Amino acid sequence: MNRASLDKRPDEVATMFDDVAPKYDVVNDVLSMGQTRRWRKVVVDAMDVRAGQRVLDLAAGTGTSSEPYADAGINVVACDFSLGMLKVGKRRRPDIDFIAGDATNLPFADNTFDASTISFGLRNVNEPKKALAEMLRVTKPGGKLVIAEFSQPVVPLWRTMYTEYLMRALPAIATKVSSNPDAYVYLAESIRAWPDQDHLAAWLQDSGWQDVTYRNLSGGIVAVHRAHKPMTGSGSAEAIAAHTGPVAKLRRNLPRTAR
Repeated sequence: MNRASLDKRPDEVATMFDDVAPKYDVVNDVLSMGQTRRWRKVVVDAMDVRAGQRVLDLAAGTGTSSEPYADAGINVVACDFSLGMLKVGKRRRPDIDFIAGDATNLPFADNTFDASTISFGLRNVNEPKKALAEMLRVTKPGGKLVIAEFSQPVVPLWRTMYTEYLMRALPAIATKVSSNPDAYVYLAESIRAWPDQDHLAAWLQDSGWQDVTYRNLSGGIVAVHRAHKPMTGSGSAEAIAAHTGPVAKLRRNLPRTAR
């Protein structure tokens, strides 16, 4: 599969996010018709972390996704490769630790975090499978991972309508509300090229995560995947995959929460 992220070098993608940083959160709210906040709440609920625990929020951007953890007394680290995004976030929330880092080579020691999460950023990583392995490395044994990412709508008609919106309406709206409309053309292409729910579940298994589940949101426009790091001595990635079963059996929802 050709992915849009392969057409840009990591430094080019970082520069693109630097350019859109000042209005990034506002534009996302407009383009998602207000759904972004609900999607992020599902992620926080799925993380199920408590005060005193340490959380890695990867591809955190301006830190919007990190704020609920900080507000709950959780030690959250907001990590991103875009210095522009981090600067915007640090000005708004100086109490949050913002750290520049490459998702494929994280600047953290093994077994550092109780839980790790990445929302709407994995598809923009040049080597997403390597990022999954890195998050496994820095998460403590028994710790969890929650990923929110755009995915494939499950109803064919809805999928067609959504694709039309991505490639036609989204860039047109971005032209009116964003300082860098071309960035949103790239983002639309990256969404369309991204693998579906089961493929991402398989990547998680292959990377060594276990107990992989996912929940579709908004008809499959977004999928929230959840997994755990095996306890020490649980075996290899191949053994974990064999234990958890084929991807076809992973089509089960995470527990739903009140809206």
